[in-house]
Amino acid sequence: MSGGRPVRLRVFSLNCWGIRYLSQHCAQRYEMIGELLCREEHDLALLQEVWSEKDYLFLKKKLACSHPHSHYFKSGVIGSGLAVFSRHKLHDAFLYRFSLNGYPYMLHHGDWFGGKAVGMVVLKVLGLTAHVYVTHLHAEYCREKDGYLPHRVVQAWELQHFVRHTSSRADVVILGGDLNMHPQDLGNRLIRAYTGLRDCYTETDKFDGCDDGITLIADNPFTNKKELIPFEKGIRIDYILFKGSKKVCVKCESLSTTKGSVPGKAFPYSDHEALSAELLLQPTEGAGESEGGSDSCSADTLPELVDTVTEARTEVKVGLHLAERMRHTAARTGVMGLVLLLLELAIAAVPWLALGAEQPFPRASFYLLGALCFAILLTTLLLYVFYTTQVKALQGAEDQMRLAVGGLQDALRGLPRGQQGEPMLTTPDLHHPTPLDHEE
Repeated sequence: MSGGRPVRLRVFSLNCWGIRYLSQHCAQRYEMIGELLCREEHDLALLQEVWSEKDYLFLKKKLACSHPHSHYFKSGVIGSGLAVFSRHKLHDAFLYRFSLNGYPYMLHHGDWFGGKAVGMVVLKVLGLTAHVYVTHLHAEYCREKDGYLPHRVVQAWELQHFVRHTSSRADVVILGGDLNMHPQDLGNRLIRAYTGLRDCYTETDKFDGCDDGITLIADNPFTNKKELIPFEKGIRIDYILFKGSKKVCVKCESLSTTKGSVPGKAFPYSDHEALSAELLLQPTEGAGESEGGSDSCSADTLPELVDTVTEARTEVKVGLHLAERMRHTAARTGVMGLVLLLLELAIAAVPWLALGAEQPFPRASFYLLGALCFAILLTTLLLYVFYTTQVKALQGAEDQMRLAVGGLQDALRGLPRGQQGEPMLTTPDLHHPTPLDHEE
């Protein structure tokens, strides 16, 4: 492989905002997106929010010549919205659905119904194995009071685990999508620190796009400017991340974004700006990048990673306490509904036990009250089950983070670790520090 000729890989990423009958100019915008991809002929197109399979099939037909290989990831009630189009043959595909994804009763947000996930495809580029990931994390609807932060942190935690454990044999790793996080947000730091993925915007030699690389701009006619407060110009929440291996050195030569409305058109491709990156893949002989991640971190970066995981664990605990409180509330309300229902049944039994007695309540009111009690009982039961699954997922993530923090602390102290650098199961609990925790 030493001295092999370099390979250029052009990657496109866009949140298409493709909610049929709700998103503005949806059909026209898909036509425009298809024309753009046909014209630019990117090697890979990573799309999010392609909620309708009909729209995916439309793009598949339109891109049959320029991108003959594609895959649509199905998940949730309305699908994951994730799709990949490629000039290179896809050899494998897999979808991992996040364990937490908002609340089903928040109908105006709708993230729960989308089944947010990360999709992976494996392809060969001139003999090099590339693992490509496309994802879309839970949206941030209010930065000052973000009730979804624990969910998004868990999604980022699961995302970095999925990438790390499925890309060990890859020569090139690429992740694209709408992370719904600012560059220095907690989840973003988790993903980059653990996987070793690098941000095209900060690594590129040449950039042509919106100021500061923002992808949700205030000038976009589809953007709700109130949601961008206090960021007047906009925010950067869409990314293309990459890394190489010991066999391949990867460099981002250029990155560009769209800039609002399409020239000659009355509106842009989406409410997000599209990203286009040109990556240079240079085969090497053992002199390329390492696999990245926590196990290959230097002693200088380990303390920062410990702090990051500890901060993530704290946010998960906040979400866990909230889920437990909501579960208890559902249980108490359900008990009240059950008591009312039993009381009404007792009242209904009075005429049957006392022959000749009349029903003490009007029949219509009696049936209405019974239906209300039953509805309360059924609703609270469903909520109790839902929050129980939330508690289990948050507890699982918190346990994993506890082990990770312990393993990283062991590495800092120079203690033996498990096989292949993974934290051992005997990692000390942070709530009950071992004597080593008090050593200087």
